[in-house]
Amino acid sequence: MKISNDWKQFEVLNAGNGEKIENWNGFIVRRPDPQAIWPLKGSVPKIDAFYHRSNKGGGYWELKKNIDTTIKYKDLTFKISPTNFKHMGLFPEQAYNWDFMMDKIQKSNRPIKVLNLFAYTGGATMACAQAGAEEVVHVDASKGMVTWAKENMKLCGLEDKKIRFIVDDCLKFVKREQRRGHFYDAIIMDPPSYGRGSKGEVWKFEDSINELVKACTHILSDDPLFFQINSYTTGISATAVSNILKYHIKNDGYVEADEIGLAIKESGFVLPCGIYARWEKK
Repeated sequence: MKISNDWKQFEVLNAGNGEKIENWNGFIVRRPDPQAIWPLKGSVPKIDAFYHRSNKGGGYWELKKNIDTTIKYKDLTFKISPTNFKHMGLFPEQAYNWDFMMDKIQKSNRPIKVLNLFAYTGGATMACAQAGAEEVVHVDASKGMVTWAKENMKLCGLEDKKIRFIVDDCLKFVKREQRRGHFYDAIIMDPPSYGRGSKGEVWKFEDSINELVKACTHILSDDPLFFQINSYTTGISATAVSNILKYHIKNDGYVEADEIGLAIKESGFVLPCGIYARWEKK
């Protein structure tokens, strides 16, 4: 498992009993986490925001303080705020993957064009732009998330970088890019377990991922740098996703896959936070 451990303004304080307690730049947040199936060990600090899960699905926030802040990771700055679906607008464990992307782009010594699909609030988008990508195309079906990503671009001071923000269904966008003859040196995707596109298109990870990866291979440049897939879908292993990349990508390179996680301060345990699989150029 790969651990994202370079945060200065974020940490998982404790986890267990199906919940995690986090410190987001001084704000203490308690929310559900299905991976934290062990008993909660140790103390529980005073909570500023508590997400209560509903028996009927979903849930609601109980806010002791209004949380609307920012958080820094190295030279990047992101807006943090509770959302209706228990998230905070950022997945800190993905910093491990941001570091990889930034390193690959910086060491490539050539213009790199990046496509970020299911791009959410733009963590990977900002990392690639900060690293010097020639262009980053940011695609998400949610207009609200794309607006949030534009705020993050301003917070990171990246307005002078070439970032294109697109509200669209990811598969439809990729197929249009193929027809247009547009190619990318790096492709990133963070597809949900289930979702709907901007016009109601249904996405289900296990039914849709093969078609999307295959379509993306048609817009890879002749000299691609990397192809990254992140997943939080329960029951899908890193090995399964790596097999998809091995099947579809014929370029000379190798595939790596693993879990990613975050250290838990109180117990010393590691909180599993999804998987990744990536192809990268040798």
